[in-house]
Amino acid sequence: MTTISVLRFIELLFNFYSFLVLVYCLLSWFPRGNRPFLDDLARALDTLVGPYLNLFRRFIPPMGGIDFSPVVAILALNLIERLIINILIG
Repeated sequence: MTTISVLRFIELLFNFYSFLVLVYCLLSWFPRGNRPFLDDLARALDTLVGPYLNLFRRFIPPMGGIDFSPVVAILALNLIERLIINILIG
C-alpha cells in the first residue's frame, strides 16, 4: 500500500465513524415503537457508538435538554484523524 492509499483509508474510517455518530443522533429524535428495523439499527449503533459518546457524556452534561457530547466527539475524531495523518506524512 502506498502512503496515499493508507491516508485515504484512515480518512474513510474516521469519516464513516463520524457518519455513524451522526446517524445515531438523528435516530434518537424518532420514536422506535413498532419499527423493528429502526430498533435493531439503533441497538447496533448504540453498541458501536455508545461507548465512545459515553466518554464525553461524563464531562459534558446536557444543557437545556440538549446533548452536546456528539458534537465534541466528532470534533475529537477530526482532531485525532488530523494528528494521525500529520504523523504519517511526517
